[in-house]
Amino acid sequence: MRSPRRRLPFLALAVGAALTLTACTATVSVPAADGADDPLCAEVTVRLPDAVDGQERRWTDAQATGAWGTPASVILTCGVEPPGPTEARCITIGGVDWIVDESDPPRYLIRSYGRTPAVEVYADNSVVSPNEVLSALGPIVSQLPRDAECTSTETLLD
Repeated sequence: MRSPRRRLPFLALAVGAALTLTACTATVSVPAADGADDPLCAEVTVRLPDAVDGQERRWTDAQATGAWGTPASVILTCGVEPPGPTEARCITIGGVDWIVDESDPPRYLIRSYGRTPAVEVYADNSVVSPNEVLSALGPIVSQLPRDAECTSTETLLD
């Protein structure tokens, strides 16, 4: 199992490439997660909204992904490795516990906690409010089976 920290440099490069490419193309290039073929991810994908915090949805080139904004300021990937117990910051929005990686502000990497398959959301706080993004996506992610929850949560991102 890759740790979220070890995966972060790869994801940052992929997101950076996606942001660069989205400035001049209609389709956002996003790497698919290992578990993208989970049928529950298809249930998430078909329910994704047309807009998130004022950002219009964009086409992506990978299964179980979604993107919003030009350039993409929100990227969703379903089927990522569920996080294990952690001391990382946990928030609850939209009925879903989320683990927040704040190591690269104003960009946040946020992963659902206690849901299988797990969903990862990248949100650029210079363009969108992570709270608004998770409020829009939380009800969709809340349909995934819940097998754990955070022991201590906050309700909002700063």
